[in-house]
Amino acid sequence: MMERDTRQIVEEVVKQLMESNSTASEIPIGVSARHCHLTRKDLDTLFGPGYELTKKVDLSQPGQFAANETVTIAGPKGSISKVRILGPLRKASQVEISKTDTFTLGLKPPVRESGNISGSSPVTLVGPKGSVYLQEGLIIAQTHIHMTPKDADRFRVDNGDLVSVACKNAHRSIRFENVLIRTSPKYKLEMHIDTDEANAGLIETGDTGTLFKTGES
Repeated sequence: MMERDTRQIVEEVVKQLMESNSTASEIPIGVSARHCHLTRKDLDTLFGPGYELTKKVDLSQPGQFAANETVTIAGPKGSISKVRILGPLRKASQVEISKTDTFTLGLKPPVRESGNISGSSPVTLVGPKGSVYLQEGLIIAQTHIHMTPKDADRFRVDNGDLVSVACKNAHRSIRFENVLIRTSPKYKLEMHIDTDEANAGLIETGDTGTLFKTGES
């Protein structure tokens, strides 16, 4: 009797652990379209002195929003219009695009962590009141995961770690390597991929992926 009760208890504990682990590594995904971040100075040049961005919609990361305002970005080969500005304003202007966009512009931006624009590609921004030539600032954003320190403890990762994320749906499976972990108390858990990556995996915002630490299969 005691042996049977013990076995039932063990089986129940194992079942609970398996159910817990099946969701413990799930990461919500957000698809990030081409966009730009601006400084106060560049916003003034593009839209006029003292201009303030107007909010279109809040983004998933607390305090960030998509503005109603857009700009045109241009390179030596062509241009792309209606590129959304994201707020709030930053200390350095930056434009994030996909690899497909580079063929339209005729530029070769590096894959970089957002904010790391030193030595990146130049690009021209055109607004209703003027234009700005950025000597650097155009990048393809490295695939990354925003998370809080509490999330990082749960996933047993640290800021700056590189992990893998596997995504699978009814039509296609894909695994992203070298996904950067970014932690801050201000973040909300979400993996950001660009439109090229989303199209490759038939992924939409709200889908999830499974996080694997380096060396895990």
